Amino acid sequence: MSFKSKLAIIGGSRSYDLLRENKLGEEVESKIVETPFGQSAPIHFFQDDSIEYLFMSRHGEERYSTAAPFVNYRANIWGLKELGVERIISWSGPGIINDRYRVGEIAIPSDLIDETKNRLNTFFEKRGLGFIRQSEPFCPIIREALNGSLANLGINHRKEGVYLCTEGPRLETPAEITKYKIIGGDLVGMTLIPEVFLARELEICYASICYLTNYAEGVRDRRYKGGKLFEGIQDEEEHAAVEAALCNIPRIIKEAISILNDIDRDCLCKDAMLRYKKNGVIDNNWRDWIKG
Repeated sequence: MSFKSKLAIIGGSRSYDLLRENKLGEEVESKIVETPFGQSAPIHFFQDDSIEYLFMSRHGEERYSTAAPFVNYRANIWGLKELGVERIISWSGPGIINDRYRVGEIAIPSDLIDETKNRLNTFFEKRGLGFIRQSEPFCPIIREALNGSLANLGINHRKEGVYLCTEGPRLETPAEITKYKIIGGDLVGMTLIPEVFLARELEICYASICYLTNYAEGVRDRRYKGGKLFEGIQDEEEHAAVEAALCNIPRIIKEAISILNDIDRDCLCKDAMLRYKKNGVIDNNWRDWIKG
């Protein structure tokens, strides 16, 4: 059977557990795509009742083997495009800057702040392309579907928020978190950038679902505990809340896919490169866009 789905899921932390525990549906096949940027992560084709989708574990297949700064984001997004993907739902587990949010909550981010430093963040290194407006960095149609999914399932959540992306792999200092709060960050993580911008460059719709794992450094007074996850920044009650949120991720996403299956791509994402096409700089063959 060949890959047919036009929707992909990029799983964040702990997606390797869901793969191992067979919680994502029936796997039909999988493959790795060779791209101009190296090999993509393994891409799995899943079926579950009336829906089907591609799935990629961002950080590895068995455990957290690739930290956020070292993920080959360009190969991953290129590989999904090569397989015909038009929409991507990702998930990640950021920390909390804005203490109105709670550990274990689900949030659907609506905007971004880029504090990364060393990442390869465009396909267009050798071309005068990529001057793309980011008024809505996340696809509004996918965001609406995710919010609708959570409402249908009766799960309380935050409908929006500003996700601030840091370089990692280290966590942030208290002073950095204070700075990030001042400039408007609600959540802090390491994974959505450049993923979201690369998807837009290839005219793929992209949005994310976040399960909130901990209060960032300095937001709550927490004693350092060596050898523990986050070294004590997450307490036992919060850990239980995060586990419950993570268990909900597959059904939230599957409900969102069911919603999206009935909605056309009536958004601006699919026309991100339209100006360059109209000017004759590029044509519709997206594989040629990276050539110098």
